[in-house]
Amino acid sequence: MPYMRIGVSRERAPRERRVAVVPATVRIYREWAWDVTVEPGAGTAAGILDADYQAAEAVSGDPRGADCRLIVGPPSLEEVAALEAGSLLIGHLDPFVRPDLVAALRDGGVTALAVEAIPRTTLAQSMDALSSQATVGGYAAVLAAAAEAPRFMPMLVTAAGTIPPSRVLVLGAGVAGLQAIATAKRLGAIVFGYDIREDTREQVESLGAKFVAAPTEGADDGGYAREVSADTQERQLDILAPYVAESDIVITTAQIPGRPAPRLVSREMVESMSAGSVIVDMAAGTGGNVEGSVADDAVTIGGVTVLGPTNLASHVAADASRMYSRNLQELLARMRSDEGLDVDLDDEIVGGATITHGGEIVHPQAKDRR
Repeated sequence: MPYMRIGVSRERAPRERRVAVVPATVRIYREWAWDVTVEPGAGTAAGILDADYQAAEAVSGDPRGADCRLIVGPPSLEEVAALEAGSLLIGHLDPFVRPDLVAALRDGGVTALAVEAIPRTTLAQSMDALSSQATVGGYAAVLAAAAEAPRFMPMLVTAAGTIPPSRVLVLGAGVAGLQAIATAKRLGAIVFGYDIREDTREQVESLGAKFVAAPTEGADDGGYAREVSADTQERQLDILAPYVAESDIVITTAQIPGRPAPRLVSREMVESMSAGSVIVDMAAGTGGNVEGSVADDAVTIGGVTVLGPTNLASHVAADASRMYSRNLQELLARMRSDEGLDVDLDDEIVGGATITHGGEIVHPQAKDRR
């Protein structure tokens, strides 16, 4: 196999604590006879010391000039400008909402693969970074809500009386929502779940939650929820309103790739909740499921705390990094060839994830966003 050099930088985005490579994956790359250069301090926020990387035979230094750069991302335009033409970049790129970043990658002659564009299929499951990080996010959302809430999650029978369990409502039953349901159940809460996709009912109920009987529809070809009509949305809000009002904690996870998040909780619904209740809007960064939520901030509406975290996976940075680095390793294993790394645009996974290649924007959806 030909020589390859992998480069890993310290993530510079605010609140980002993850890293794209952990020592375990460094060892795999070294087994492939590849060199790995890790910027000093890249893993510190995830609890990984420079000495840990060096013990795995990574080189501590400047990753510029590497054949392939692995990032959590997305990178800044300045970081893109520093990449060499012909190099490979893999990570979160926001390709369907950041045409400026995609154009910079194209103009720089960088071949860029976005983990957001990896097909959500069984074949690509081990490379599906969106799912792995959503798992972490759903777990962290429940812990964030529990830390903010003034009530116990489980029922407690004590000499001072019986404390009833908290009621938790999870809206959206994708990977993040299902993990949120499972975590809240483990903490002893009474949990309700809802998703517009009818086929999620069984998954919600299998975790011990009660499925809310609001309108449902089929998913799109990618398994995502479809954008609903105004009439369907109105019926949704009418049915969800009493469930929201009776909940101590609401966690919303519904997002539609490349589009604003659907509105599931109105301001009136927030104000109907008891003082001290908590809402975690995991879609705050894409417009929000909750009216009044603010990305990366906490606001109080009628005594209800509304959190809008946009990077919950970073709250569990060590395990999130471990999972993410394995996703990238599996993707590189699929691309690995006698020539190094083969960007095969005809491959359903590699081609599906490729955004720019050969000085062109090659992903259809990214082209549409120009």
